[in-house]
Amino acid sequence: MKTNEIALEANQSQELLQKTAYSILFSISFAHLLNDLLQAVIPAVYPILKDDFQLSFTQIGLITFSYQMAASILQPFVGFYTDKHPKPFSQLYGMLFTSVGIIALSYATSFYMILLAVILVGIGSSIFHPESSRVSYLASGGKRGLAQSIFQIGGNAGTAIGPLLVALFVVPNSQQYILWFLIFAIIAMMVLSRIAFWYRDHLSLRKSKKTEPEILHNLSKGKVNLSIAILLLLIFSKFFYTASMSSYFTFYLMDKFHVSVQDAQFHLFLFLMSVAAGTLLGGPLGDKFGRKYVIWFSVLGVAPFTLLLPFADLFWTGALSMIIGVILSSAFPAILVYAQELLPKKLGMVSGLFYGFAFGMGGLGSALLGYLADHTSITFVYHICAFLPLIGLIAYFLPNIKKK
Repeated sequence: MKTNEIALEANQSQELLQKTAYSILFSISFAHLLNDLLQAVIPAVYPILKDDFQLSFTQIGLITFSYQMAASILQPFVGFYTDKHPKPFSQLYGMLFTSVGIIALSYATSFYMILLAVILVGIGSSIFHPESSRVSYLASGGKRGLAQSIFQIGGNAGTAIGPLLVALFVVPNSQQYILWFLIFAIIAMMVLSRIAFWYRDHLSLRKSKKTEPEILHNLSKGKVNLSIAILLLLIFSKFFYTASMSSYFTFYLMDKFHVSVQDAQFHLFLFLMSVAAGTLLGGPLGDKFGRKYVIWFSVLGVAPFTLLLPFADLFWTGALSMIIGVILSSAFPAILVYAQELLPKKLGMVSGLFYGFAFGMGGLGSALLGYLADHTSITFVYHICAFLPLIGLIAYFLPNIKKK
């Protein structure tokens, strides 16, 4: 009798490990929404900071570069460390750094204080993302693409909502109104506390069952490394172009079509919401048709629309930006899960590397494009960036991952 009970308990434990934990997936997605909403405050207040502190486009680019580098450099190291020593409550520490950064940004009185504030927010991001991505993977129950899409759509939705809230509440008032965003940080910490307890219990269960990561390929180490390099180059293409939209799209619209700050922010919101929609599609499509084909279509397929964008009127600029957002963003869930399946024993390091590289390319792109805009024009920047998606041709050389 006792043997049967032990066997039943073992079967139940195995089912828990293999079951898709939707409550955790939606909770971590909501936490991602709040985290990225707070990060999105930074580019959303650029028009205010540019006027108040008389900043150049180069300085705007340096602000983004500082934030993105703080977010990118630490992430692979955080992921590498937590692969060996998982820290279920580390996301709470990340949110504390973000909160201090938001407070500093609301009271910043100089360019250098702005840099310090965004660096603190970047550190918070570098702690949040690797472990959160691991939670998503563990809660997936094998539906890795779907889980990654659910996780990432939260971040994309937060990135879209942030500028809208800034346009509604900060732009008409003053920089100090940024402080109200601390409410979202407090809510995020409450949600992350619940997730941390589940994560801790799940890790204990996995340890007791001594489960090993499932290997989904028989590729050589050299082939794996080449595939990782190709994926990183695709990340460069995607996030360099995305940087031109998130940091400078409002300025482009104001300069070319003479719209107000609020109208420009609304167009940015539509672009970012289309990014969220594309993210939701990318993971499940990768599960169904193969991640390689989704990656190839997403990065290369957006090229005709980016090439048309600089020549469009206001209406078609808005429409094309939404099409670009949907297609381009569908790549990242597929890219990240593809990379995790290449190196399933190094989930934290892989997640940290790809999120970190994505942030780093976004920051580098903002800095270089800001410098280019100062020395040419903001319109010229979009003519140059239109060719970036053509790099997607190299996705042809990615192998198809199949089970042994």
